[in-house]
Amino acid sequence: MDSNTKFIAQELVQNLHEIPDQSSFGIQAKRRSHEFVDKLLSTLFPHFSPDSSHSVNDMFARLVVVEQDLRKLVSPFLAEKGSEIEAIVAGFIEKLPEIQSSLWLDAEAINMGDPAAEKVDEVILAYPGFTAIAIYRFAHEIYRAKVPILPRLLTEYAHQLTGIDIHPGATIGESFAIDHGTGIVIGESTVIGNNVKLYQGVTLGALSVDKNMAKQKRHPTVEDNSVIYAQAVILGGDTVVGHHSMIGGNVWLTHSVPPFSVVYQKSETVVQAMEDRGDVINFVI
Repeated sequence: MDSNTKFIAQELVQNLHEIPDQSSFGIQAKRRSHEFVDKLLSTLFPHFSPDSSHSVNDMFARLVVVEQDLRKLVSPFLAEKGSEIEAIVAGFIEKLPEIQSSLWLDAEAINMGDPAAEKVDEVILAYPGFTAIAIYRFAHEIYRAKVPILPRLLTEYAHQLTGIDIHPGATIGESFAIDHGTGIVIGESTVIGNNVKLYQGVTLGALSVDKNMAKQKRHPTVEDNSVIYAQAVILGGDTVVGHHSMIGGNVWLTHSVPPFSVVYQKSETVVQAMEDRGDVINFVI
């Protein structure tokens, strides 16, 4: 190693941020968080489990493993807060029946809203929307417990698997349905009511990315029983989509609309026979 390379190495080491336990961060933290999600899904839903037995004793054994894994995941992010860690882990385990019930409602909503779905089992096993919602609901509980970084590792795993980006800080009600889902973005302070359905490419985002607004409500509110169609963009913390509203595809919305609104992008599509044209259209791609 020549002197210049050694100097660069020293500079790189000096630039590293201090972290409490380097072995628990980086790629290991990501891997462990992914494994935790997979175990949790297989615990709550037999669709993801390689085991056919689901007795109370089996469930107890799985929960013990989930509890141990969560403790190991949380500990590096909350160094020297042993009692707090135990409370977070216990609180999460206690919430699992409620999370499971919510996810069944989500799966039912997706199934009822998609003619292509044959049954709820298909939704749970094969639909990316369900996977993204499930991982969001896991991460949201950990986010509410004020554990740093880990909730984002969980939802970014969902993003990697499904192309759906839901911030763990978002507040989402019951019977939430995502159809297709690719490209959906839901920001941190978004509030979504019950029985809401989103299609692919929907963005619920902020009007500004100013860091001074980090603790403010930057993202919209979507009230109960609303549908937002593909590629719609709804921005701003003061923007409220009133209940029972329908937002059409490709709409750009930065202001509130009242309940029972229908909002759509008006455009013109011209159709005519080729022989009626005097010129030739050349498309160069």
